[in-house]
Amino acid sequence: MKQDIRFDSQGSSCAAWFFQPDTEGPYPIVVMAHGLAAIKEMRLAAYAEKFAEAGYASLVFDYRHFGESDGEPRQLLDVKKQHQDWKAAIEFARQLPGVDPKRVVLWGTSLSGGHVLQVASEVPGIAAVMAQVPHLSGVASLGMISLPKILSLTLHGSYDTLRGMLGLSPHYILSSGEPGELAIMTSPGESQGYLELVPEDRQLDRRIAARFATSVGLYSPIKALSKLSMPVLMQVATEDVTTPAKPGIKAAPKYANVELREYQTGHFQPYVEPMFSRIVGDQLAFLSTAVPL
Repeated sequence: MKQDIRFDSQGSSCAAWFFQPDTEGPYPIVVMAHGLAAIKEMRLAAYAEKFAEAGYASLVFDYRHFGESDGEPRQLLDVKKQHQDWKAAIEFARQLPGVDPKRVVLWGTSLSGGHVLQVASEVPGIAAVMAQVPHLSGVASLGMISLPKILSLTLHGSYDTLRGMLGLSPHYILSSGEPGELAIMTSPGESQGYLELVPEDRQLDRRIAARFATSVGLYSPIKALSKLSMPVLMQVATEDVTTPAKPGIKAAPKYANVELREYQTGHFQPYVEPMFSRIVGDQLAFLSTAVPL
């Protein structure tokens, strides 16, 4: 059963879906949110439905400033604010009917795949973490793009940061675009893969406040791995040109609690068939042992 629901984060209302399994509680809950400037309608329900069929509840939410959540200005991506939203969602999830508050699992993908690692290191009592094609290293991500693009994004990001300091409206760039366009994701085929996740009856605001471009290179949540003791599933795509797999492949073997899965695919293929069934199947197998019913 899927229910529209809302919760408070720092005084603003976040839109969410609550998926309940057709079983008696108390049951574990998987807290879920999307990646870069994406919204919950972009295929997250497909995962939550699979989890519910297996007996796990899910709370799927949009960050402040995005989708159906409140927050002004729109399309403002601030990593600290998104971490606050995760913490508010976790607290809310623990109070939902039928949920076992001691069995909360964090599920993140792309940028939020990094968020779940960082947040799990700061919130007590997280039972397990699943990080799908995660953003792990800002330096590694910057290494995937050209110097001219880095300089252009830095210029636009600095201008937007100044506007923010002066209390002015944001200066926007695109979250995704074709090669040569001013956008965060511009590798060949990436924008198409990103936009194909948007339902036909839904319009996606592709803008993003440019100030994010000055902070993403400094964000390396892979450092949080050393602070985690709960089971972690890390799923990386070896052909990923948006969130490179190499940092995860290098780091994961150092930690006994981290299960690394490698897939010969790109960044957006895990969300759709035929790769989706394999990806979510591995997540369900992980849940069955890490957080058994």
